[in-house]
Order: sequence, then C-alpha cells, then structure tokens
Amino acid sequence: MSWMGVCNVEQVQEDFPYSGNVEGKEIGVYLVDGEYYALEDVCPHAYALLSQGFVDDGKVECPLHEAVFDIRTGACLREPGERNLKRYPVRVFDNQIQITFIPETVE
Repeated sequence: MSWMGVCNVEQVQEDFPYSGNVEGKEIGVYLVDGEYYALEDVCPHAYALLSQGFVDDGKVECPLHEAVFDIRTGACLREPGERNLKRYPVRVFDNQIQITFIPETVE
C-alpha cells in the first residue's frame, strides 16, 4: 500500500476541512471527533468542492445544491448527491495526514 501526504494536521480543523489535489484527484480532509477522514472532494451531482460547503455534526453540505454527505462514511444522506462518495484510508505519520487510493466502500 502506497501512502501519500495530503497536508499537515494543523491545516485541518473541525469547522474548516482541508482541500487539496493529490495525483490529480481533489481530496477533502475532515476532522470529526478527533478522527481524520478523507473523501473525494468534488460533489458527484455538479462540480463543487464539498470542503467549501457547510460542515456540521459529522456531515458536509454541498455549497451549490445542498446535497448532504456523511463525513465518516461518505454516504449520501440527501439528494441531489446521486451516489456515495469515495472514502480513502487515512493515517497520521510525523504530523502529516496521509492517504492511500484504495477506496473504502460504504454498505
């Protein structure tokens, strides 16, 4: 498994996720109850960076069309999200948040 650095832990706050590009993929990194989560950052309904949306209580709302996703699982909770988000495994190594591109699935 190949781990890639996304950002430093200081760049992610509960109310302010980190948005970055890793090998051509837009990734959003969130902090929820002390745990880090990485999701694809582009809403599947229409191009909008979810990390720029409203974050509250473990959910993120798309800034354009109000689709809502669970940050912990990537599950689409309110349409027009169209599908669940890809969620990527996260680890913290030397104060750096790293991901791998083996998507975790939501059942």
